[in-house]
Amino acid sequence: MKAHDRALLEAADFGDADAVRTALAAGASVEARDANRRTPLLLAALGDHLAAAEALVAAGADVNAQDDRDDSAWLVTGVTGSVAMMRALLPAGPDLKVTNRFGGISLIPASERGHVDYVRAVLRETDIDVDHVNRLGWTALLEAVILGDGGRAHQEIVELLIVAGATPHLPDSDGVTPLQHAERRGFDEIAGLLRAVR
Repeated sequence: MKAHDRALLEAADFGDADAVRTALAAGASVEARDANRRTPLLLAALGDHLAAAEALVAAGADVNAQDDRDDSAWLVTGVTGSVAMMRALLPAGPDLKVTNRFGGISLIPASERGHVDYVRAVLRETDIDVDHVNRLGWTALLEAVILGDGGRAHQEIVELLIVAGATPHLPDSDGVTPLQHAERRGFDEIAGLLRAVR
């Protein structure tokens, strides 16, 4: 690996925007890859290093480039829940259909992890597919119920997904609906929300 590329990857990983610009000016490739095939932009997104990410986006970094785990800068915003990073990456033209290793889009891990602000923002500011089904046979709604804790954050997410047009009774691959999962787990508030849209 060229020294400039290594310097760029390190700068992005540490969130040093000035060092990012310096490395780029010295001839580093904006699409340099580390041993795990992570790009500088992916490293910046993972660390939620906004200024570094903005410098890379301005330099034309590919927001959809995936590493050896199928993560991309855009996809990891759903994992971190960073609304600021999501917005910083939008000008780079993320492909909302690119999927992670589970066959999911960014909305799904965000819903699972209870990232209310992210779910609200990505639904409002993009045309992301609210009913996307991953390899497990789960939508964002199913993931919020099955892997969530039933608390206030997951209740809000279920509400946001329903308002955004999620099909409330789309079952998982075993034919179990979000309402049935909510009832089985004793999530009364979520079950109530789902019953209200019958």
